[in-house]
Amino acid sequence: MNLRSADYILARFAHALPGAMRILGDLETDMLRDRLASIPIDRPVFITGLARSGTTLLLNLLSQLPKVATHRYSDFPFLFVPVAWNRLQDRMGASGTPVERPHKDRIKITRDSPEAFEEPIWAHFFEGIHDPRELHRLTAADRRPQFDDFFREHLRKVLLLRGGTRYVSKGNYNVTRLEYLASLLPDARFLVPVRHPVDQVESLMRQHRLFSDYSERDERVPAYLRAAGHFEFGPQRVPVNINESDASRMADAWRAGEDAVGYAVMWHSVYAHVHQLKRQDDFGPRIEFVRYEDLCGDAGGTLRRVARLCDLEEGVETLLAQLPEISPPAPGAFRLSTNERARVWEIAAATAASLGYHRERPEP
Repeated sequence: MNLRSADYILARFAHALPGAMRILGDLETDMLRDRLASIPIDRPVFITGLARSGTTLLLNLLSQLPKVATHRYSDFPFLFVPVAWNRLQDRMGASGTPVERPHKDRIKITRDSPEAFEEPIWAHFFEGIHDPRELHRLTAADRRPQFDDFFREHLRKVLLLRGGTRYVSKGNYNVTRLEYLASLLPDARFLVPVRHPVDQVESLMRQHRLFSDYSERDERVPAYLRAAGHFEFGPQRVPVNINESDASRMADAWRAGEDAVGYAVMWHSVYAHVHQLKRQDDFGPRIEFVRYEDLCGDAGGTLRRVARLCDLEEGVETLLAQLPEISPPAPGAFRLSTNERARVWEIAAATAASLGYHRERPEP
């Protein structure tokens, strides 16, 4: 991971002074009050689920549709003042040559590439949101007016910056806040990418080893990832605590060196939670599971289905006509053992079956 000194210093500075960043964000809102007041937040789309499920792939695809506005790498680290920060960067020149992101997963990025950057805002208003000892699930009962107002204005700023009318975001941890967001934004839609549990756990473990290696070679990496709101893998890894019993099992497994078991419990805990919400008559129709295997095997059919749910059908056929083949990654050097694969499936089987998965391979 090639972490530039300037990027690290700026990220640590913004992370260390969230109160000051929020004050600046409020000042920016005041300065843009008239322009923001005329921007509606219309049917926002939240892509959320565990890492390594295709969330970035889906965000990249939807970001190419007309009228869609997303966060970009250029918004970090001064997320609280996105308009001012982007205007400053615009004076500094072009976005540069695309390079493969640190995940080593074939996705190439520039500063103009879409990315997930809501997390530092959530973390400022909800202290302990990544504390493994505290429940991470947020519902309508947890609503905070100060956050609600700031968040709505932030979405309007992204729409203003990108010249779009539909906000689309990726935020893995928003999977713990579906009920909150549904209450805050009654016309929001939720896309939840998911992948066969054995393949997804294997990919999570591969990333954990990769980012742990980065951290051993560069001690700045964990602090930078914390500033960006990434706790999925690396030495700063934290269990997703939707269910206290499951979170305890994850932590115990990781302490014992059983990474596969910990990630399998997390897979089951997160997707069982979403599956339960989807069964609710009032909320369920706003949630759509998007299987990674379907996106790779039938990109056209999957994107059309997603577009219908989100009312984003304009431009889909044009996008599909120029879309390169989407394929799953080649098997990496690291693979789960036979016993680990069996254990992962045992833990995830009930939830996986409800999503159409079988033990050995996903349903066509």
